[in-house]
Amino acid sequence: MDRTALAMGVAFALMWSSAFTSARIIVADASPIYSLALRFLISGLIGVAIARVMGQHWRLTREQWRATFIFGICQNALYLGLNFVAMQTVEASLAAIIASTMPLIVALASWLFLGDKLPALGVAGLAVGIAGVVLIMGSRLGAGADLYGIVLCIIGALALSLATLALRGATSGGNYMMIVGLQMLVGSAALFIVAPFVETFRVEPSWPLLAAFTYTTLVPGLLATWVWVSLINRIGAIRAATFHFLNPVFGVAIAAVLLAEPLSWLDGVGVVIVTLGILAVQKSRQAAA
Repeated sequence: MDRTALAMGVAFALMWSSAFTSARIIVADASPIYSLALRFLISGLIGVAIARVMGQHWRLTREQWRATFIFGICQNALYLGLNFVAMQTVEASLAAIIASTMPLIVALASWLFLGDKLPALGVAGLAVGIAGVVLIMGSRLGAGADLYGIVLCIIGALALSLATLALRGATSGGNYMMIVGLQMLVGSAALFIVAPFVETFRVEPSWPLLAAFTYTTLVPGLLATWVWVSLINRIGAIRAATFHFLNPVFGVAIAAVLLAEPLSWLDGVGVVIVTLGILAVQKSRQAAA
């Protein structure tokens, strides 16, 4: 792995992990689904415009169109939509930890249903990662964490895993920025359809809301997605997914610094365990490939 890929992977993990903190700020002052739908509309239009300037087009391959729609619905509408709703009552650090289990879910699904090989190290990593999540969940539930919000985050992690599996084949044929923009527009359309049925439009203007919305739209939303798709194209999905082991650490650290969210010693132990489990799974899959 070259230095450019390494820098891209760390940058992606940092941007991806920071999204939970900025989302927590947004939902404190605005309705979550409408906010997310608007964010994707803006990000999608910017992404498509940038793609056109780069000379890219929307004549995608069949695999790319399929992945674009599945990714737009599963990651943007379901995963992020459910997380935005959940973070009205769930702390950003806990949402980040649950979402960080995606590599474990993907590895398990690939092993059970797609016939991918998973060496003993990977099986051990799955067991360790799940144990870490159970430890954190028990600690947070005991401290009064909202069970409904946690369930929404878990369903969102499952949807994100499906979106990640759907991305196989989406990087062949070029047009990466166009794919980024279009899948965001798909998510925006789905959320705008759903929003009137599930929530009342609400916005309380504030500088933190403006700053968090702008940051979320441009950095985790647009830039991080482009970096992720480009990284997969550069080094492959299995090697790129190794960087997800940084997400639990970054997600918890950013929430603690910017939101002053408490971190118990059990949380710390659980984060380390989950991180080691993800790293073991990704290393085993990389070796098997």
